[in-house]
This record gives sequence, C-alpha cells and structure tokens, in this order.
Amino acid sequence: MGDNLKIPQHVSIIMDGNGRWAKSLGKERIEGHKEGAESVRACLELAVEMKIKYLSLFAFSTENWGRPDEEIHGLWSLMLKSVVNETSNMLKNHVRFMVLGNLEQLPEYLRIAVRDCMKATASCTGTTLVLMLNYSGKWDIVQAANRFFAENPGKTMEREDMDKYLVTSGIPDPDLLIRTSGEERISNYMLWQTAYTEFYFTDILWPDFRKPEFRLALEAFSKRERRFGKV
Repeated sequence: MGDNLKIPQHVSIIMDGNGRWAKSLGKERIEGHKEGAESVRACLELAVEMKIKYLSLFAFSTENWGRPDEEIHGLWSLMLKSVVNETSNMLKNHVRFMVLGNLEQLPEYLRIAVRDCMKATASCTGTTLVLMLNYSGKWDIVQAANRFFAENPGKTMEREDMDKYLVTSGIPDPDLLIRTSGEERISNYMLWQTAYTEFYFTDILWPDFRKPEFRLALEAFSKRERRFGKV
C-alpha cells in the first residue's frame, strides 16, 4: 500500500458467510466458524501492523439466538478457546481486549474468560479489539435511553447523552464498516454510531477474508472523500 494511505481510526467488521462457506465444502457450520477465527487473527495482525486504533467485530447478534442450539453451544466453546489461547498473543502485541453487548445472557464460563482477558490486557496501549457479543443496535439505543432516564428523571436526552450511554461510550464511531459475503445491509448493528461511517461490501465469505482482502478495503477507504454533510 502507498505511503499516503489514510488509516481509519476505527474499523468495524460484520463477519458474515461462515455457514455458507462450510456448506459449499460439505462441512458442518461450526467448521466455518473455526475457519473464521483464523480470519479474525489475520485481520487483527494487520490492524496492529497498520496501527489501527480500534478493530470491532460483530461476533453474535441478539437475533442469532434463533440459530440451532448445537451451533450456538459450538460458538461459545470456540470463543472460549480463542479468548484463552489468544490472551498471551494480545499481551505480546499490546492489544487491549473488550467485549460489549448484553453479556448477562452468556454462559458463566464465557463471561469469566472474557472478564479475565479484559483485565489482563486493560493496560495495553496498542490496537483495541472490541468483540460485539449478544449485541444489536436497537437494543443498545433502548438500554442507553433507559439508563439515562433512570439516572436523570425529568430531563431531556441530548445527542451527547446518547453517545455517553451507549455501550460504545469512549470509543470513536467507526470510520469504516466492512461486511463480507455479498450482503449489503448492516443488520441492526451500531445503528447510532454508523451515521457517517463509510461502508465497504465484498462478496468474499468471512473465512476467506484475510490480510489481502483487508488491505483492499483500507485502500478503498483511503480514496474516499468524507464530507460529513458539508461541501
């Protein structure tokens, strides 16, 4: 990539296509998620190399509870393994780990692993990896409003209040949102935060989305002119 590449501060990815990838190869859906975990590792490596400050990944939406129980339990086991195994690598590469969403509904063993990893990497000052887990944009807005009015009865909510009470409080809005697998929608993801985000859609299925594909997305972003409603 050229020396004049504009690097986004925050890249977010809707990781889509794991199941279709597995089906195309005659494999179980969980195999697609396992291969997708390798794409997570590759994209995080590039984010660290490019000094991208925030990389957020839409890992599990509130709507995903409608999937088969076997697949959901397999996902929890895979996430547990990934969090435990990757903690040392994150520390080595100065990656801070965060998980945002409605975490109370997750299995206790996963909540414990996530908490331990977040605590271990809390002082890291490189890339922040944000896993959006059991998350949806509508849920986030509702919980933010409920919290605000519970703490500020009788007051009017302003835009700045919403930013403060969303689970992403303190994290800049995404500059670039990538969605894989050919779908061109944001599927109830960061509805408030993506008001001026640049979108990048690719037909590549998530398990096949590695560093070269990530670089192409960054190059496309670099060529765009962001006016934020101005001339």
